[in-house]
Formats: sequence, structure tokens, C-alpha cells
Amino acid sequence: MLKAPFKYLFAAFSLIICIDAHAQQKVLTMKDAEQIALSNYASIKAKMNQLNASKAFLTETKNEYLPDLSFSGQQDYGTVNGQFGPSYGFKGLGAASAGPVLANQSWKAGFGALYLANVNWDFFAFGRAVEKVKVQKSVVSRDETDLAQEQFQHQVRVAAAYLDLLAAQQLAKAEQDNLNRTLDLQKVVVARVKNGLNPGVDSSQANAEVSNARISLANAQQTVLDQSNQLAIYLGLPHQAFLLDSVFVSKAPANTDPQSSLNPDDHPILKYYRNRIGVSDEQAKYLNTYSYPTFTFFGVYQGKGSGFGSGYALDQSAYTSGYGTGVDPTRFNYLLGVGVTWDFTNLFRVSNTVKAQKFTSEQYRNEYDLVSQQLRDQASLAGTRIATALKNYHEVPVEVKAASDAYLQKYTLYKNGLANIVDLTQALYTLNRAEVDKDIAYNNVWQALLYKAASVGDFGIFINNF
Repeated sequence: MLKAPFKYLFAAFSLIICIDAHAQQKVLTMKDAEQIALSNYASIKAKMNQLNASKAFLTETKNEYLPDLSFSGQQDYGTVNGQFGPSYGFKGLGAASAGPVLANQSWKAGFGALYLANVNWDFFAFGRAVEKVKVQKSVVSRDETDLAQEQFQHQVRVAAAYLDLLAAQQLAKAEQDNLNRTLDLQKVVVARVKNGLNPGVDSSQANAEVSNARISLANAQQTVLDQSNQLAIYLGLPHQAFLLDSVFVSKAPANTDPQSSLNPDDHPILKYYRNRIGVSDEQAKYLNTYSYPTFTFFGVYQGKGSGFGSGYALDQSAYTSGYGTGVDPTRFNYLLGVGVTWDFTNLFRVSNTVKAQKFTSEQYRNEYDLVSQQLRDQASLAGTRIATALKNYHEVPVEVKAASDAYLQKYTLYKNGLANIVDLTQALYTLNRAEVDKDIAYNNVWQALLYKAASVGDFGIFINNF
């Protein structure tokens, strides 16, 4: 076991290490927090990947207008018996054996081959391909604005969490100061009670105040841990203690009435909701093109080889089982044509699909109007919140000064037996409340400014206002 002098030396050394470690901890500024959050948060990464997928699909959609060009080749070995009668290659389960209709089954087999090049091109479908590209372009625009609004909203979330954590740290500090005062008061009360200068109930009252201060401090420290965890989640970092910039609890914003140069309709959230409408409108136009016919150009060029000779129908010995002869093409054909297909009943099916899509567009417009109204109301409220927060900001120093003077006076009077414990504890409570009000008032000014930035869609009026 360590002797007393060594215990004190060890404790002092540990304290020096802790203070030095705290001093070396890097301050996490608001701008650094925003950059870390935008780089790490999984939701933003997901939106980026969604946008990249939409861009890739846009390239694929543009390529869909290209004609289908297919090449095929096959080499077969089998018999060529033919038979009169109907048949259907159901699900492709039919053999394409071409030969004479003989009186009896023949098991003579030879090689055959077919080489084919085929092109199909839906060259005109009343703008279907163009409309599909427009749909995908609008999807890309929607996903771009979706990413932008997610980044904007996350910037606001991070700033709010940063301010909440800073407020929690300041409140914990206020509770620690309050505990220190109650401990000092407890020493004075106990000394006076022991000397018979005050009744014994005063020490009980002092003990109760100390316990209450410890409970308040423990709750404040838990709030700090909770807010630290929330900020760490938004930053995409492991849970840790953060040393934050004290500018938000030491001074007001440089400009307490900032005006955004952003057009109200260009709010990141509104742009996203507006592009949702655009996607739905384009989809309605695209779906409507399925009501019309499709004009197709097609062409085939083929070469065919066979081990069965041209006289095989009359002379069943006119064939060979040789591989080279059977797979060598000796007959060639080509075919060109233009066709049109029109599923007339699509007129009835598609009309209802288009109608449903138009209702979806109206749904998106209603949601846009709702969000737009909410943002306008929030922007109107933001000015009032800033004005109220500034009033409290300017008033709280008076409260703190008066409460501090009152506590000092009651403390001095009590030490000299001129005041009772009730008056002193009331002054202690008033001072603690004033210090808490100070921390909240400073923080609320920045919170009100952040609220305005969120409502007008311009984060710059907050982050560039230090």
C-alpha cells in the first residue's frame, strides 16, 4: 500500500496527465464537424450511390434506341423425317427437322448448320424512346436534388446536435459550479452548527442541498453523454468526448438579421419535391405512347449447310454423314421488311394507367404545397425567434449579476449570523438558475439563427456568421 505522501504525489501526477491530455485534444469546430458528417454519414453515401445508379441507367436508356443486332450459328446432327400435320413449338419444345415425307421412318442422319445475322429496330413508336430518355433525365435531376436536400438537412441536424451538446456541456459546468458552492456552504454550516451558532437543522438543510446538487450534476453529465452520442452518430464516428468551439457560448452572431440571397422556390427541399412532380409528369407522357403502334424494321441474312442432297426425296442414299460437308453453308437467303404492331386494347389499359399517374402527380403537388407552406411559416417565425432570443441574451447578464451579488450578500450575512439557511439556499438556487439561463440564452440565439437558415434553405447565413 502507498504511503500518504506518495498517494498525494501519484494523484497530482495523474491530474497533470489528465489536464495535459485535455489541453492537447483538438477543438472540433462547427465547420470541421460539417465536413466530417458530409463525408461519413451513411445516408448521404446512399443518396450518392442512388444518383450514380440513375446516371448509369440514363446511359443505358439512351442506348435502348439502337437496333437489336444478333448473330447466331448452330451445327446439328440428326434425321430429317417430315410428316404432314399441324404442330406448335410450345415453349420452344419443337424440332425444326425439314425433309421429305417418306412412307416409312428413316434413321439416316447427317450434319446440318445454320448461320444467321438478324436486325430488329423499332424505329418509330410516336416518341416512346425519346420520352423514356426524358423520364430518366428527370429521375437523375430528382436524385441530384434528393442528394442536395439530404446534405442540407444533415448540415442542419449536425449543427443542432453540436449546439445541443455545447449547451449540455455548459449546463454540466453550471451544475458543477453549483455543487462546489453547496460543498463550501456545507462546510460553513457544519462549522457554525458545531460551535452552537446555528441550529442543527441547518446542517440537514445543507446536506440536502449537496445531495440535490450531486443529482443535478449526474443528470447533466448523462445529458452530455447522450448528446455526445447523437453527434457522433451524425458524424459517422465512434462514441467519444468532444471538445467544442466556445464561440457559441461567448458571443452572439456577427449578423443577427441575415438576409438570404436564395430564391424561396430554390430551397433544397422544395427543389426535390418539385422534381418528384417532374418525374411523375414525364412518366405519364411516356406511358401514353403505349397507346400507339410501333413500326419496326427487320432484316435477316442466313447461310445454311446440310449433309442431305437435293435428290434425297427420290434417292435416300443421296446423303452423307460427314461433318465437313454438313456444316459447310451452300444456300444463302436474305430478307428485309418493315412491320407494324398495335395492340388495340392498349388504348383502354393505358388510358387508366396514365390517369393513375396523373393522380400521382397531383399527390406530389399537394405534398409540395404543404411543404412550401410549412417553410414559409417557419421563415416568418424565425424572425420572431431571433428577436426573442436576443432580448434574453441582452437581459441575462443583468440576471446573473444580480443573482451573484445576492448570493454573496446572503453568504456573508449567514457567516456572520445575520441571515438564516432558508434565505441562503434561496439565493443559491437563484444564482444557479441565472447561470443556467445564461447558457441557454447564448445558445438560443444561435439555435434561432439555425432555424432561420433551415427555413429559408440557406445554410450559409448560419455557418458563415461567426
